[in-house]
Amino acid sequence: MSASRSVEHDVSAVADFDTAVLGGGLPAAAEALIKQAGLIRQQVPEALALLEQACRVAPGHPATLIALYRFHFYGNRLAEAREVAVRALDMALAALSLPARWQDVAPDPRFTVLEPLPRFLLFTLKGYAYLSLRLGELDLGRAAIAKLDELDPRDEVGYRVLHTVLARMGRDDIGYEDCPDIAQAAPVMAEAAS
Repeated sequence: MSASRSVEHDVSAVADFDTAVLGGGLPAAAEALIKQAGLIRQQVPEALALLEQACRVAPGHPATLIALYRFHFYGNRLAEAREVAVRALDMALAALSLPARWQDVAPDPRFTVLEPLPRFLLFTLKGYAYLSLRLGELDLGRAAIAKLDELDPRDEVGYRVLHTVLARMGRDDIGYEDCPDIAQAAPVMAEAAS
């Protein structure tokens, strides 16, 4: 087990990881912490402390990371959301007994059947790719999209829309109403390139 596969990624504590990905088997204490964090989500430090506590109460349970990811994502804290996506990728890779780095994962028949755990990995990688693009880390985003092309050639998790997002980036003829951070970054990147 690598250093990155800490107690949080010790999925052996979760009896049925496929069920856990769907929220099953979450200890009541962790569930209560997540619920409380949702009620005070506008109080970011307090809600974050509750979610991190939920992660400690239920290490190895994906529902805690899903809650933490959504908290950051919907709060427009994209860098933090991507950090949680990395933690979730590590967890899923460990649970599937795959290489520790997503970049080293080869096509696997489990990705064609799409049981909950392989689907969780693919959706998490899709989120990571999207966030990388939004954060302006295009090489990371492209690499993640290429890996999705390899692992999910039938586009079961709907990642191909990211090709469109990537193609739109930097074009002056299309507005970025849905991505104001890209709209602001595009002229800066264009100036830097000239």
